[in-house]
Amino acid sequence: MRRFYTGSDLNRVHSIAELADMARRRVPGFVWEYLSGGAEAELTLKDNLDAFSAYGLHARAMVPCHAPDTSRALFGKVLPMPMLIGPTGYNGLLHRDADIHLARAATARGLPFSLSTASNTSLEDLVAAASGVDLWFQLYAMRDPAVQKSLLQRAAAVGCRTLVLTCDAMVLGNREWDRRSFARPRQLTWRSKFDVVRHPRWLKQVMWPSGLPGMGNLEAYLPTSERNPLGSMAFIGKQMDTLLDWDMLARLRDQWGERLLLKGVLHAADVERAVALGLDGVVVSNHGGRQLDGALSSLDALAAIAPQAKGKFSLLVDGGIRRGSDIVKALALGADAVLLGRSTLYGVAVAGEDGAGRALDVLTQELARTMNLMGCTHLNHLDGDSVFERRRA
Repeated sequence: MRRFYTGSDLNRVHSIAELADMARRRVPGFVWEYLSGGAEAELTLKDNLDAFSAYGLHARAMVPCHAPDTSRALFGKVLPMPMLIGPTGYNGLLHRDADIHLARAATARGLPFSLSTASNTSLEDLVAAASGVDLWFQLYAMRDPAVQKSLLQRAAAVGCRTLVLTCDAMVLGNREWDRRSFARPRQLTWRSKFDVVRHPRWLKQVMWPSGLPGMGNLEAYLPTSERNPLGSMAFIGKQMDTLLDWDMLARLRDQWGERLLLKGVLHAADVERAVALGLDGVVVSNHGGRQLDGALSSLDALAAIAPQAKGKFSLLVDGGIRRGSDIVKALALGADAVLLGRSTLYGVAVAGEDGAGRALDVLTQELARTMNLMGCTHLNHLDGDSVFERRRA
């Protein structure tokens, strides 16, 4: 039986799995399910993880183990590691000001940070609190064009140069665990409420002194009387544009003059359409297994898509990344970089900025160690010959 470190010294945390176990014990059940759960039978959630186990790594002999070059050029900037923190919504359930903690942890390590439309911290407050952040902004298509135009203007005004449009969440997936925790929308069951009381540290970390946070990016569009968590959540539910299509994406390409990525791509034909529209890249993603259950794992989709995208634009991937060796496999199969979601969220749930930073440091250390053991001196040397497909169950 695997035993994880149960203390509070982050320096003794040696894996993302340990951070996940610590986070599970620190937050109420409904929060843990929000963080870790997937849709329906969670087939895609499981496949995201299992796909990495299905690939092995080729090792070359007699290569001196100098510190490997883990840098990667992305959009004209050299990152020290081929990763960034991806967009995730309502992180204030894990730690007050979690978005700021995540941004600061990324910035301290020279990595970009992606802020979600559904973040608890606004664009303006994030930039003010995380000096020097390389900010990406994730956009959900809005029904009201005035709201969407305003969000784009605000993103540009704070210096954001990379916009990520999410296309796979126009209709929310069937997240059964969510309905079990709530008696009705945004109202916990009595059982969940009793469980919350059993987590005083979380109450202090999240609820004190002013209760659950609202959605900072959206509050400007609400009547004063509705500028609260419930009002914000109801607003975004009504505003999500379920008619998003390629024509709308083409209009967005015309409106946004900076880098534009499409997140939620799993099919090679969609890559071709994104290239034709002049996008700068796509994020291969199934929304962490929280949307279409049974969808292709992100890594398997990457392997199928990469030949279509190579040399045309940037290819990023998220979903199931828990080890530095997972990053190596993703890059070998064609990714330019990876986006981290749950891995850094576990850390922020445990210890805010320090916890998120520890997650990044663990992955960085594992990445370098894996390269040394493979006899790989530079990430640019990784290709399809660096991996092999193991026998699947």
